[in-house]
Amino acid sequence: MRLWSLGLAAALAMPAAFGQMKLDAADRKLSREIFQQLIGINTTDSVGNVTTASEAMRKRLLDAGFAAEDVVVVGPNDRKKNMVVRVHRRAGSGLKPVLVIGHVDVVEAKREDWTLDPFTFTEKDGYFYGRGTQDMKAADAAMMMALLRMKREGFVPDRDLIFAMTADEEGGKSNGVDWLLNNRKELVDAEFVLNLDAGGLTTEAGRPVVLMVEATEKTYADFHVTSTNPGGHSSLPRKDNAIYELATALIKLEESPFPFELNEVTRAELKGYAGLIRGEDGADMLAVAGATPDQGAIQRLSANPEYNSVLRTTCVATMLSGGHAPNALPGRAQANVNCRILPGHSAKEVQQDLVRIFADPKLTVEFVTDAGTVLKAAPERVSAAPPPLKPEVFKPLGQTVAEMWPGLTVLPEMEAGASDSIYTVAAGMPSYGFNGMGVDRGDVRAHGRDERIGVESYYNGVEFEYLYLKALLSQ
Repeated sequence: MRLWSLGLAAALAMPAAFGQMKLDAADRKLSREIFQQLIGINTTDSVGNVTTASEAMRKRLLDAGFAAEDVVVVGPNDRKKNMVVRVHRRAGSGLKPVLVIGHVDVVEAKREDWTLDPFTFTEKDGYFYGRGTQDMKAADAAMMMALLRMKREGFVPDRDLIFAMTADEEGGKSNGVDWLLNNRKELVDAEFVLNLDAGGLTTEAGRPVVLMVEATEKTYADFHVTSTNPGGHSSLPRKDNAIYELATALIKLEESPFPFELNEVTRAELKGYAGLIRGEDGADMLAVAGATPDQGAIQRLSANPEYNSVLRTTCVATMLSGGHAPNALPGRAQANVNCRILPGHSAKEVQQDLVRIFADPKLTVEFVTDAGTVLKAAPERVSAAPPPLKPEVFKPLGQTVAEMWPGLTVLPEMEAGASDSIYTVAAGMPSYGFNGMGVDRGDVRAHGRDERIGVESYYNGVEFEYLYLKALLSQ
């Protein structure tokens, strides 16, 4: 995760150089044009069109000489079509394909909330601004550039390379990875998966600090918590109205954290970060990651939301609605409670925990699917265990990092959010998340206003993707 609060002293101890920039002027120009094109295409769920972006990237690949049968645009409806491109392996190779996934849809953005137009690509003060610059059209553009450069060179990989640029990771009824696995699995079946929408390079004032690799992730789940009662006249206020009852329940949720729990990935993550952070936080991480976790250290780390998200399942109210008239006691109030669930646990378990925490039979707790369907009972599916750290993935990663950022630490992590790896792992394909787009700690603007990425961070991320894929595909 990019959110760790690293101290400046630790960052200054890291290598200063980004490595030699190998993008020439023409490739810088082309990579900027692709990025600008993607940012300029609105791909929100409400009014955007993922198909437009898919077709635009397909045209670039066809113009570069890719065969039409190797670049397909498919999906469930006219607005949510995914692009899948395949680069074929050399003759005689018995290696199975690698699948790279990256969603092209973006979170909603309102012009009035932004300093700049979120769907106009803007370069200002050393940054590229626009919705999707961090999450995650920069990585999509980098992948496109890697494909175009390899095609131009006549590079033939040792295994098939598949890139799926997909819809609805951020929400909506047409998740692209899920749809492809269920409807066109032959297009995306692979030995393992690289997810560009996870992990990543953390920087401090542009200096590389650590490269995180997603080795497991939490499960996303939404619940509707609803209070209902007869209501009444507002001149006769009383506490047993729906809004008060719901508010009381949400306060209980805030005061009732889920239990502390580590797994092999988060334990390694904490131990690795302890060496970078040092100080009290570093000592507490070691104390928590030991055989007998220190309770005081757990409490201190839990006070930081970024650390807390690694230590336990979390649930928080994200949307509220209630009441029907300004002069009436509310007879109904509802909150959306968003949960990020630790590996090894199910949404059903968390639903039962919420009922226990609220301890109010007048409340209902219902599960909301990704498509928005409300169910009385949450699914019992438990998230998959972390996959093995395959040397085919990590050996070329080490080589690429050593070339670009000598001495940089690479750490496994648990993604505290959620990503499309949940679908590929469930399909039996080990999945790992990382990219080379550096984002400064404290400047994580994904899903937020004035989203941006550093100009040179972007170009370095473009170069990283190309170098890594060449190393991966030449084993």
